[in-house]
Amino acid sequence: MTSKLKFLVATSTVTAVLMNAGSAHAAGTLVGTDVQNNVTVDFQVGGVNQTAATASNTFDVDRKVIFSVAEAATTGTTSVSPGQQDAVTTFVVTNTTNDTLDFNLTGAQLSGGTAEHGGTDVFDVANLQVFVDANNNGTYEAGTDIATTIDNLAPDASVRVFVIGDIPLTQTNGQVAGVTLTATARNSDGTAITAATDLTANTAGIETIFADSGRDGIETDGDDFTVAAANLSVVKYSRVVSDGVSVTNPKAIPGAVVEYCIAVSNGAGAATATNVNISDNLTTVSGVTFQGSFTPATDGTVVNAGTSTCTPGAGTGSYNAGTDTVSGTLTNIAAGQTRTLVFRVTID
Repeated sequence: MTSKLKFLVATSTVTAVLMNAGSAHAAGTLVGTDVQNNVTVDFQVGGVNQTAATASNTFDVDRKVIFSVAEAATTGTTSVSPGQQDAVTTFVVTNTTNDTLDFNLTGAQLSGGTAEHGGTDVFDVANLQVFVDANNNGTYEAGTDIATTIDNLAPDASVRVFVIGDIPLTQTNGQVAGVTLTATARNSDGTAITAATDLTANTAGIETIFADSGRDGIETDGDDFTVAAANLSVVKYSRVVSDGVSVTNPKAIPGAVVEYCIAVSNGAGAATATNVNISDNLTTVSGVTFQGSFTPATDGTVVNAGTSTCTPGAGTGSYNAGTDTVSGTLTNIAAGQTRTLVFRVTID
């Protein structure tokens, strides 16, 4: 952009050097500022000091629209759970324009392809929305963060913007959804910006140019949600503990005691499963009766799957005689771990 220069030249012929007006901040000198520089030239004639020659230069500062949109925390993808509501990823919009601006905001989803952090976009979040962080505390607060546009963002100021959505319950571990945030610069009254181009003649008025990366007043950045889900598998083992007749290799005859072992395993690389509750209704199993002399035990391990042998853990389960149900809660199961519920019945 060519600066607007207004020369007031003295009667003497002089060469004046225009001094640079330094910027006080990253946004630079505010738009519309009159930058004036005066020069004085002293001289003598016949050894006698003469009236100094002076010159003055004044120009008005134009508007340079430049801003950025960036992921707030560049630590990688945002981890979410299947069925999670209002999953949040956060961006920062920074105004380095030398004027106060508004910004329109738009959230969008990728349609396949590579997401921001390298994963492949394979699903869309539901109910995608964009909200401005009202108190700029970095935490999405429903009911407080309700603005969907940025109003009057001052030069060198930043504000956080949340892109939120609901994760479908059907998504599985490692699946990725890519999202983007686009900010469009507007005048501080919300109207569209009319910008000069490189071919626009410079005038005595104030021109606006786009100096953002695309020189269009529009900036976009992306993030992604990656599902961290548990990958549970359940196996129910049974073995005859005693039959009242055989000393070794007891048989499943009436009166025999059978030990059930319910083993819950979490797959490699999966998210930790929490609040793992097991419920086994014995009314669905004809011909057996719960053996009350053996307390159901949780958090054991499978010793030998081939022989259906488990070691009861230290945790305690329960039996409800009214519903004929054995239940127990397992400690959190991390990836690659297995925990069990063990109880016994008698064959009728």
